[in-house]
Amino acid sequence: MPSIDMPLEQMRQYKPSLYREADFDSFWDTTMTAAVGQPLNAELIPYDLPARGLECFAVRFDGFEGGRLAGWYVRPEKQGKFPGVCFYHGYSMRGPRPLDLIQLASQGICVLSMDCRGQNGQSQDAVASTEGNHLGWMTKGIRDPHHYYYRYVYADAVRALELLARREEVDGQRLAITGGSQGGGLALAVSALSDRPVLSLPDIPFLCDYRRAIAITPNGPYPEIPSFLKAFPHLYEQSMRTLSYFDCLNLTPRITCKTVICNCLWDDICPPSTIFAVYNHITAEKQMEIYPFHKHEVPYEHLELKFRLLREMFEA
Repeated sequence: MPSIDMPLEQMRQYKPSLYREADFDSFWDTTMTAAVGQPLNAELIPYDLPARGLECFAVRFDGFEGGRLAGWYVRPEKQGKFPGVCFYHGYSMRGPRPLDLIQLASQGICVLSMDCRGQNGQSQDAVASTEGNHLGWMTKGIRDPHHYYYRYVYADAVRALELLARREEVDGQRLAITGGSQGGGLALAVSALSDRPVLSLPDIPFLCDYRRAIAITPNGPYPEIPSFLKAFPHLYEQSMRTLSYFDCLNLTPRITCKTVICNCLWDDICPPSTIFAVYNHITAEKQMEIYPFHKHEVPYEHLELKFRLLREMFEA
C-alpha cells in the first residue's frame, strides 16, 4: 500500500504550530500533582512462571481518581538495585504479559506493564460520563478536558511509572518507558508529564497532531472523532479545545529526556506526518528511525535497536 501522506522531505520540515490553551501548563501541573500524590495501594501477587532467575507478579494498583488497574511485573530474583522499564500497550489491547517481559528482565531489568482502563485487559474504568460517546474511547468525556478519557489514562500511566520507581529493588535514576501506537503516545505523554524517565522509546505513536490526524486518517481510532462530530457538528470547537490538552504535539515542550521514535511511512493508522509534527518540536536529545515500506508495525530491526539502547544506557 503506498503512503497516504506527504513526501518524506516535506515531512522532515513539517512543524505545525502548537495550539495550547492559556491554562495548559496549570491544567497538567494540577493533574500531575494529584496523580502522584494519590496513594497507589499497590499489590503484587506472585505468579507461577518457571522463568529461571526471575520473579513474576500480577500487579494491582489504584487508578487515578478511582478504579483498580492491572498489570504485570517481572524482576530479577537476585538482590540489588536494578534499572526499570515501563510498557504501555496499543489501543483496545492489553499490557504485555510475563513471557513478553522476560527478555528484558533476564538482562537485569525490572519490567512493569499496565492495562489501560476499560480496554481489553483487566483494568477498571470507574469514571462515568455524563453523556454518551462514539464507540471506543476517543470521544469519551470529550466535552470537557477535566472529564476526558485520556486525562485519566495519562495520569494512570504516570502512576504506573511511579509504582515502578518506588520499588525498593529499582534504581529510580535509571528508568525508561516504551510502547507502540497508543502505547507510543502514552510514552510521549509520560515523557512530558513526569521527570522520572531518562529514556523514552515511543513506537509509531498515536495521539499526535490531532488536527491533521482526524482529517487524513482512514483507519484505526482517529476516525471515531469525525464520526462523533457528524452526530454533533456544533461541538467541533469544544471538542478540539478538549483534544488540545491531550495532543502530544502540545506536550512536546515539556519533554526533557532522550527520545527515540520509530516511524513507518506506509502507516495509515498513525500517519507519519503526525509523528514528524511531534518529533520536530522536541528540543531534548532525539532520534527518529524511519522505515519507508512498513505499515502500522514495529520492525524487528527497531526492536533490536531498542534492546541495544536500553543495555547501553543502563550499563553506563
